[in-house]
Amino acid sequence: MTAPRLPGTLVTFEGPGGVGKTTITKLVAELLDTDGVPVHATIQPSRAPLGELARHGTDTYRDMTLACLCAADRHHQLATEIRPALAEGKVVLCDRYVASSLVLQGMDDIPLDVVWALNHGVYRPDLVCTLSSAPAEIEQRLRTRGGHSRFERAPGSSFRETYGYLAATTFLRDQGWPVQVVDCADDPQATAGTIIDLIHRTRTETSVCP
Repeated sequence: MTAPRLPGTLVTFEGPGGVGKTTITKLVAELLDTDGVPVHATIQPSRAPLGELARHGTDTYRDMTLACLCAADRHHQLATEIRPALAEGKVVLCDRYVASSLVLQGMDDIPLDVVWALNHGVYRPDLVCTLSSAPAEIEQRLRTRGGHSRFERAPGSSFRETYGYLAATTFLRDQGWPVQVVDCADDPQATAGTIIDLIHRTRTETSVCP
């Protein structure tokens, strides 16, 4: 059974490590706040103990262990943080969500359908923004800043993630998820502005639907 929709709007940000998800999420939150829109920004894995275990444990936990950790953290965060904020009518911005699990656990050779099953029952976003850029540019940016996980530290990870997100985008669209691929401009403010327009359009469409 599909969970009932809540008054708020869930917007998720996906894309390869180093593409700019955290920066864009922060800018979008600031622009929404300036517009007087109630907003709650968060991240996955979460900042709860379970999420921190997954975030900092990619060298220790692998394969199904990590896949289960990430899924468990997501289900817990939905129950304790995301759904309550949506029930209050807020726009919830989430830096990484299910697509990231499909891609990263796929890099651990976990089949896509297994990852999808672990995430059964998660709340479907109102808008999925998949941030995209040239893999070579992302790779250079990632090497300059340093990898945050074993996935990001692996040579050629930006190329593998980029192709993984192409497959995840197709899969999620087939499941009825509203995915928009957003090319990252040189100016993050411009990218954030594009996403703000998508969010306002999504909120308008949602408000007129039964």
